[in-house]
Amino acid sequence: MFYFIIIIVFILITLGISYYAFRITFLAPPHLDTEHYYTPEGEQYDRVRDGIQKSVGRMAARKYEPVTITSFDGSKLFARYYHIADDAPVQILFHGYKSSSLLDCSGGSYFAAQLGHNAIVVDQRSHGQSDGTVITFGIKERKDCLCWIQYAIERFGKDVPIILSGLSMGAATVLMATDLNLPPNVKGIIADCPYSSPKEIILKVAKQMHFPPRLMFPFVWLGAFLFGHFNLLESSAIEAIRTCEIPILILHGDEDELVPCEMSRLMQNSGAKDITLETFAGAGHGLSYIMIPDKYEKAVLEFTKRCLA
Repeated sequence: MFYFIIIIVFILITLGISYYAFRITFLAPPHLDTEHYYTPEGEQYDRVRDGIQKSVGRMAARKYEPVTITSFDGSKLFARYYHIADDAPVQILFHGYKSSSLLDCSGGSYFAAQLGHNAIVVDQRSHGQSDGTVITFGIKERKDCLCWIQYAIERFGKDVPIILSGLSMGAATVLMATDLNLPPNVKGIIADCPYSSPKEIILKVAKQMHFPPRLMFPFVWLGAFLFGHFNLLESSAIEAIRTCEIPILILHGDEDELVPCEMSRLMQNSGAKDITLETFAGAGHGLSYIMIPDKYEKAVLEFTKRCLA
């Protein structure tokens, strides 16, 4: 009887820790609003806050067509569609973890317009006007990405060229989507400050929060599996791109304190067939474009011209 009680207590403690890990890691705050203008705190952001607000305001003022689709699991997903020209290439853009399409995609969607590309700017599941309460670090989001690709093909035609683009978790999402046998319409992938895998970014953040990362990860994994109904180890960006035939451009600030630039360097050396890494001196997380726009635009322009040639 004593040992039975010990086992029950152990199970309850394990479940309790796993549920706590699930709530703080994967559960989306209520009403994650895509209209917000929040920018993170910190010296790096303070230096460019006015530029960020200007970029977000410019995107918020643009007219768009609201678009909804039904994803693979029945979730309703929302996006803003910005039309530039008939028969133009389409960029599909994805924002980051607990962020918004306005904040993370304002620069990318603006430059897409300068390139003459139509843009579908997505609210990731559990954010903004899309359904969901659980953020899966790209595991389910990569399947949503495939659904948006299929939507674009159905709407714009079987020959429409598509560029996938994302920032932070959105960047990991588009890279992880390459393990889903993407259609040949996808001509290129632009990933701004991606993490190499859900596991590695969780280990990194756990350490930053003074949790023992290797000890905590099994509880995080179990919480995702039991309460979020997904396997955190199902996919990773660095593994997915090893067999990817699609050209990839990775952009990363070398002073990124959230997602280390070293993750992108590891992906550059992962064995991917066609991968280019551009680093940005002094830029923090997601700040490469706002801090060094000329270099950023040049890299994206040259990459998209090559992909769409």
